[in-house]
Parts: sequence; C-alpha cells; structure tokens
Amino acid sequence: MLKFPVPLAVVLVLAGCSGEAPRSGSAVELGVVLESPVDAVLSWKVADPRVSGVAVEFATGEGGEYTTLQYAPVEQGSHRHPDLIPSTDFSYRVRAYSGAVGEVRKIALPPGELDDGTQAEDHAWVTPRTVPGVVDGVSSVRAGGGVPGDFRGTVVHANGILFTWVDRADDEDGYLIEVKAEGASVFTPAAVLQAGVNSAGLITLPGEKVAEYRVRAFCWGEGSNVVRVRTGADVDSR
Repeated sequence: MLKFPVPLAVVLVLAGCSGEAPRSGSAVELGVVLESPVDAVLSWKVADPRVSGVAVEFATGEGGEYTTLQYAPVEQGSHRHPDLIPSTDFSYRVRAYSGAVGEVRKIALPPGELDDGTQAEDHAWVTPRTVPGVVDGVSSVRAGGGVPGDFRGTVVHANGILFTWVDRADDEDGYLIEVKAEGASVFTPAAVLQAGVNSAGLITLPGEKVAEYRVRAFCWGEGSNVVRVRTGADVDSR
C-alpha cells in the first residue's frame, strides 16, 4: 500500500485501528479460506452499485483492534494475507466506501529514478495540507455531490507529483488519490487523506511513469460480516 519508501511516508494518512464491529445486514459479503496453514485469502461480493471500494481490515485475538491491510476497488474482489502468525486466531472484515471522483489527469513523468540525491531533497510539498480559500457549490457526498473540482497535478521531479483540488464536500470522511498506470484496467487507491485536505504529494512507483490520476471525496458505508480463521502450526518448528 505504501507508495514511497520511508521517510517520505508522511503523504499517507491510513485508516487506522478500530475495535468497533461493522453493522450487520450490509451489502458487502466477505469470505475467507486458508490457502495454506499460514496464508489467508479473503474474497468479497458487493451488491450495492454505489460502493466505490472497500478497506480490508484484520485483528488478532478476541476483541483485538482492527488494522487496515489495503484500500481496494470493488473490481479487485479478493486479497491475500500471507505469512501469518502460526496457531493464532484472525478476524477479518471489510468496510465499504463511496463517493464521486473529479476530473482525470494523465501525467507523463520525465526519465529518472528515485535515487539518494532525490530523496535527500526537501519534500515538504508531499505533506497533506489544507489550502484555505472561498469555495462555491459545496454539497453532500452522501447525497451524491461533493465532487472535487479543479484537480491538478504538478510534476515536482522525475518521481514526484504535487496534487491540488478544490474541496467541495461538506460531509466527507476523507479523500483518496487514485491511480491507473498505463496498461492497467482499473484505478486503485494510492493515498488516503483526511477530510478537508486539498493538497498532497505523491512519490510514484516505477511502473507509473505514465499514469492517470483522479481524486475522490469518500464517505464510509456499512461494514461486512466478520469472518474468522485460526492458522495452523509452524511446520518449520516441528
């Protein structure tokens, strides 16, 4: 999920830990199987067409806090959680999110890798922030509005892009910067940001020299059912 190496991870504000159980009767159905004694494979079905994606979460032990594994588009449909702790109880759930996206921007980066010299530069521009300003046409994401406006991507260096947009939502839970690399079939979340943010930088992956980007104001929906598995013994210790 991380889009750049430490110490540039300040761009991501990942959905953190929560011990609250999702509501029952949701439109997202989750299943899990053990592919091996220590490898779990999750799969989900989304019946609500308004759902844009899901946050995949897990917890260990009874009553443990949930930690986010991945933000995934609904098209993905599954997630593999490998190399788990042997002989341990794992609980999984997914939380649906939805919201409208703004304009799509295609960006071609110049040649160059993220070398030590580039990483040593000042990367304050990466930090998510709120740029104040007067905004017209503010509306509710939950009511189908709140579409981000004037989405722009400025190339900072061969592997860095500064994104800005107009925050037109009044009830968003956060923002997602989504990417579709050249040749990819769907957009996937690249950065998760807090509500009210309208400027954030991204350090791109090697396969994203040419890619399309968009920003989504999102709100959380209902959570799925909770599924549980217990991993097997560590075969190497026998």
